[in-house]
Amino acid sequence: MKSSPEVAASYNDIELVRRALARDDAAFRMIMEAHNRRLYRIARSITKNDDDAEDIVQEAYIRAFRHLASFRGECSLSTWLCRITINEAVGRMRRERTMVHEFFGALPAKSQIIKFPRTNESGDPEKTMAQDQILRLVESAIDRLPEKFRVVFMARVIEGLSTEETADLFHLRPETVKTRLHRARRLIRDEIENRIGPHLMDAFPFAGSRCARMTDAVLQRVITFK
Repeated sequence: MKSSPEVAASYNDIELVRRALARDDAAFRMIMEAHNRRLYRIARSITKNDDDAEDIVQEAYIRAFRHLASFRGECSLSTWLCRITINEAVGRMRRERTMVHEFFGALPAKSQIIKFPRTNESGDPEKTMAQDQILRLVESAIDRLPEKFRVVFMARVIEGLSTEETADLFHLRPETVKTRLHRARRLIRDEIENRIGPHLMDAFPFAGSRCARMTDAVLQRVITFK
């Protein structure tokens, strides 16, 4: 059986919107299930907060569905929804920053972790733990990116949008998207290297029983030389 996103892909945007305007609940569900992850990740790249991102996506859907009749197909439904989500996220961040400044002064935003879905469950606890540690390291590095680099990285690398789609989404020149993506990748690489660099000398350990076992084996063979 096909998943909802796959079913949604079998309809064009105009048809899905037409069905939704006719109050077809299945059409609303298909639209949301086809775009939930992308909108969440876009919102998350701006807010750096899981709960806020989820709230923003919900509000963006409400706003979009209230104004669904204004969708004319001049851009893709995905792009239209992403723009609404971006506006909602930016608006919320602006309001929160104003409130924080007025009541508490400027405070650093708390960084949380992006919960990317794991695609391969190996069933190996050690391997799963290692994968989780790597994900947390990468997610932390992404969270530390300046916003203008982070949103481009999320759109291009995590969501797989093209340079042109990303430029259109954030109202940037394609050259700017390429420059920011290159800078984001370099910052992430530097961040990860700084975090794991001091531990590289401990990689591929060969000590304890393994070291003793090999040493004994070699010594046994050396004895035969005499």
